[in-house]
Amino acid sequence: MTARARVRSSPRGGELEQVARLLGRPPAGDLRVVLRSPDGSPSVIENAPFLRDGTPMPTRYWLVDPELRAAVSALESSGGVRDAEAEVDPEALARAHARYARARDARIPADHEGPRPSGGVGGTRAGVKCLHAHLAWWLVGGDDPVGGWVAGRIGLTTRRCGWRRDR
Repeated sequence: MTARARVRSSPRGGELEQVARLLGRPPAGDLRVVLRSPDGSPSVIENAPFLRDGTPMPTRYWLVDPELRAAVSALESSGGVRDAEAEVDPEALARAHARYARARDARIPADHEGPRPSGGVGGTRAGVKCLHAHLAWWLVGGDDPVGGWVAGRIGLTTRRCGWRRDR
């Protein structure tokens, strides 16, 4: 599997509708497309730290590419979460959760009052919760040992091969 990255600041034109189709529902919060498949369709979106109604959104990166989602779902259904927890260094995973949370929380205004998103990748504080969220972060450059593990299991040997990120 391969993909190319094109970063945009927010969905344009019909992209929000395209993301809604990929999600199977309208997005509940603000987002931007951060990774695209070779045909230009969204593969990974970046969520705002809060939904439009103010609910905290712990998951910063969301995998929307149907082919990748299907591959990761198959891995999860065959015990992938359990296998990843057994094979990935727990200290490296804990550091990844902390980095993810810091980067997400840096987008929250200092004067924010009320509930805040918590946890690391996928909102979990420890271990592995969602292989999709780990892969999404890894695909956009996150230093995520579980994301790298997932990529290897589904045949993504590199996140850089043929990808281009616009700045």
